[in-house]
Amino acid sequence: MAELANYMPPLSISTIDLKRWGDLWLGDSNPETGQSKNTRCFDRQQSVNFASFIDFAFAKALAAMLGGIPIMRANGVALNPPIPDCVEIGSVRVIGGIRPQNFDAAYRPDGPRVVFDSKTLNDFKSVGKNWQNMVNDLATEAATVHTRFPYALVAFIVVIPKPTLGSKQETDIIRTLERLGSRKDVLDQAHLAEALALIIWNPETGEIDPLVPAQDSNLRIEKFSDNLYPHYLNRYKGLPPHD
Repeated sequence: MAELANYMPPLSISTIDLKRWGDLWLGDSNPETGQSKNTRCFDRQQSVNFASFIDFAFAKALAAMLGGIPIMRANGVALNPPIPDCVEIGSVRVIGGIRPQNFDAAYRPDGPRVVFDSKTLNDFKSVGKNWQNMVNDLATEAATVHTRFPYALVAFIVVIPKPTLGSKQETDIIRTLERLGSRKDVLDQAHLAEALALIIWNPETGEIDPLVPAQDSNLRIEKFSDNLYPHYLNRYKGLPPHD
C-alpha cells in the first residue's frame, strides 16, 4: 500500500517540448506530411495532441504525491481503473451528475478523487471566438463531477500562446479563471475547481511567460501543486488506500 507523500511535486513543463510545438505553430509547413499550413496556428490534429505532455506532467506529479503509484493508460469507456491504485492518463470516463465526461487524467480508486483536464486556445480566432465557451466547458465539467462527487478534486490547466492575446482579453480571461479556480470546501459551489492554472507561452522560445498571470495570482503554474495538495490531504488523509 503506497504511503501518501507530504507534498505534491511541482509540474515539470518542458521548455523543449513547448519550443518543439512552437516551431510547428510558427512554421509554414507540417514536417510530418510536407503539406503547407497556415502560420501561427496548429492544424486540427496538432491541436488535439498539443497538451499531451502537460497531461503527463500532471499525472507524474500526482502519482508521486500518492506514493509513487503506477501511471496507466485509460481505455476511454471503462468506469473503473485498470488496477485498483493507479493514476490514469488518456481518456478517463466519469459519469457525473450532469453528463458523462472524459478527462485527460484521473485518480479514482473508489470513484473519482482527482480529475484533470488541459484546455488550449491556439490561435487568434479561437481565443477571440471561443474563450468564453471554454470557460463554460470548464464550469460544466467541474459541476458534473461535484454534483455527484462533492469530495472530488477538479483541476484544470489552460494553455494559450502569448501572440494570440490582446491586453483586454488577457485581463478578462485571468479574472474569470481566478474566480473559477477558487473552490475551497465541499460545500462551495459545484462549478468551481479546486486548482486551476493558466500557462501563457512564447512559441518562439518555448518559455512560459514569467509575468502573466501576476505573481500573486492563484493561476500561477508554480502554485498549482501547492493549491491542490491541501485539498486532497484534508479530504482523504488516513482513508484507504492511505491508512
